[in-house]
Amino acid sequence: MSKATRIIGIVLTLVLLAACEAPAPQVVKETVVVAGTPQVVERVVTTTPPTSEPTAAPKRPNLIRAHFEVSTDVPTLDPSVAQDNSSVTTVEQTFVGLVRLDEVTNEPRPGLAAKWDISPDGKVYTFTLRSDVPWVKYDGIKKQVVKVQTCPDKDKQTRDRLVVAKDFEYGILRALRPATASPYGYLLGAIIENADLFNSGAITDPNRVGIKALDDTRLEIRFKEPGIHNFALLGWWTATAVPKWVIEGDGCTEKRGERWTEPGFIQSYGPFTLKEWLHGSTLTVVRNPFWQGDEWTPQPRVDEVTWLMLDATSALAAFSEGNLDAANVSAANLERVKADAQLSPLLATAPNLCTYYYGFNTRAKVVDDVRVRRALSLAIDRQALVENVTKGAQEPAQWFVLPGVMGSPNTKAYPDLGIKFNPTEARKLLDEYVQDKKTTVDRLDVALTINTSPGSQKIAEAIVQMWKANLGLNVKLTQQDWDAFLRTVKSRNTPQLWRGNWCLDYPDANNFLRDVVGVGGSYNPADRGTPYGGLNWKNDKYEELVKKAVMEPDAAKRVEMYAQAEQILVYDVAAMIPLYWYTRSVVTQPWIKRTISFGGRERYERWEVVQ
Repeated sequence: MSKATRIIGIVLTLVLLAACEAPAPQVVKETVVVAGTPQVVERVVTTTPPTSEPTAAPKRPNLIRAHFEVSTDVPTLDPSVAQDNSSVTTVEQTFVGLVRLDEVTNEPRPGLAAKWDISPDGKVYTFTLRSDVPWVKYDGIKKQVVKVQTCPDKDKQTRDRLVVAKDFEYGILRALRPATASPYGYLLGAIIENADLFNSGAITDPNRVGIKALDDTRLEIRFKEPGIHNFALLGWWTATAVPKWVIEGDGCTEKRGERWTEPGFIQSYGPFTLKEWLHGSTLTVVRNPFWQGDEWTPQPRVDEVTWLMLDATSALAAFSEGNLDAANVSAANLERVKADAQLSPLLATAPNLCTYYYGFNTRAKVVDDVRVRRALSLAIDRQALVENVTKGAQEPAQWFVLPGVMGSPNTKAYPDLGIKFNPTEARKLLDEYVQDKKTTVDRLDVALTINTSPGSQKIAEAIVQMWKANLGLNVKLTQQDWDAFLRTVKSRNTPQLWRGNWCLDYPDANNFLRDVVGVGGSYNPADRGTPYGGLNWKNDKYEELVKKAVMEPDAAKRVEMYAQAEQILVYDVAAMIPLYWYTRSVVTQPWIKRTISFGGRERYERWEVVQ
C-alpha cells in the first residue's frame, strides 16, 4: 500500500434537525491511515435535510425474459419447416404473413397485405402488399439492426431491399416443394389450386400452382374452393415470405442453404429480428426499428426478448427467484402454484389448441346403437375428471371444437349445446337397450382401446370406474403402443371405443368438424365416400352443414351451422364422447403487462415492462 493511499473509516454523529430548520454544521470524526498509522482527525460538514419523497427505484431494463420448454435446442427458425412451439413462436416474431392471426381471438387480421380483392366466385384472392417493409438483419459488429441492401446496380448503387410479392410466392412454393419436407405443406396443398399435386411431386412446374406475383405489391392466389378457412391457413407461419437470395445466393450474397437461419446470416422483416442464438442455452430477438407497425402488429414496446431453454420445473424455480418475467406452469406444478401465497395471484389460465375425446366405431357390435353411445357419454362426470384426475385446469367439453376457434360456438351463447353429465338419463337409455336386446348390462361386451401412456391410462381407469358406478357396466381396457394404436384406429378393424385427441392445424372449426370427423377426415377415413375406420359414420345432414358452413361469409350464421353440426355429432348420433378442452397455465411477474395468446405462441410486441 502506497503512502498516498488512504483507507477511510468514517464515524458520523449527526443531530436530527427539525423539518423547518436550516441544516446546521456538524463535526465529523474520521479515522484515517497516514504513513501506515491510524489517526483521528476532525472536519466540519453540513448535512442534507431529509426529503419527504422516497428515492425512486431504479428502472427495470426494457426487456423480457421468458423460456422455451425444449430438452436440447430450438429446432429451427425456418418458417417452411417450423412445427414446434419454440420454433413457431420465434418465427412469428420475426416474420409476418399476408394475414396474421390475432393472438387472443384467433381472428385473421391484415399482415403484410394491406387489402385484398376477392373474385365473384370466391376462389381468387388478389392481395395488395404494404410497400414500406424492408428486410433487416442484426449487425453484430455495429450492435444494431440494419436494413438489407440490394446488390449494386450498373451504377454501383444499392437500395433498401423491400418485401415484395415475389418473396411470398417463393416462400409458399418452397414450403410446397417435396425436397423442403415441410410438415405443414400439405395444408397449403389442401386449399391452393394444384398445390397438392406440386407438394406430392405429381407435377413439377411451379407455374401450374395457383400462386403468382403480379408485380411487386400484388400477389394472386387461386383457391380450390371458397371459404373463410383459407384466410386462417394463410395466417399460418408456413405461408410467409423468406429470403431467396440468402437461401440460394445471388450476385452479392453467399448461398447459405439450410444454415440461412443462423445468427449473422438470417434476414427477416417482422417486429423483431434475431440477435443471438446460443444453441441449447438462450435465444434473443431484438426490436426491429424499421417495422412501422399498425393496429394489428404494433411496434414492440420492449427492446429485447430472451428465451431460456428450461424444463417446466426449472423455469418455475427461476421465475420464483425473479429471474424470469413469465413462465408456463405444468400440470405437475399447478397445485403447488395455486397453494403458494406469492405465486397464486400471478397465475392465469388460457385456452390451448386441443380437444381430448373418445371415439366410437359406430358400426361395431353393441356401440352400433345410439342409445348405448349416448349413455356412455352421459355417464361421465367431466368436471370430476378434470378436478380429480387430470388436475391441469382443463375445461369440461360439451362438444368437439374448443371455444375460441373461428366458427366455434361458446358456452356463454350456447350453454345447453352438446352433452353434459346426466347419470339418470344414461341409465334409462342403457336399460331400454338391454330390454330390447333381451339381455342384461353385466353381459354386455364393451372394450375401450387406448395408446400406452400413464396419462391416458389414468384417465381411462377413472372413466371405466364411472361407467361401473353409474351404469353397472364393466368396460374392458386394452392398450397398444402408439404406432399400432394409430394403425388400428384408422383400419377396417377399428375398436368399439378408442381414445382420441385433436390439436388444430389451423384455428377454424372446419379443421375439426370436416377435416377430422367428416367423411374422409383424419379419423373418419373413407373409400369413395364410404367410411371404413375411425368413427365409421356418415350423416347427410351433418355433411351438408359443414360443407355450407365453410363457405358462409356471415360469422353468426356460420357459428349457428357449426352448433347444429356439433349437436348431431356429440348428442343426436353421439359418434364421439367429448371429454375436455385443453388449457394452459402461466405465471407473470407484476411488473409485466401482457396479452395471453390463445394457443401458447405468444406475441411479445404487445408486452410492456411497467415498473
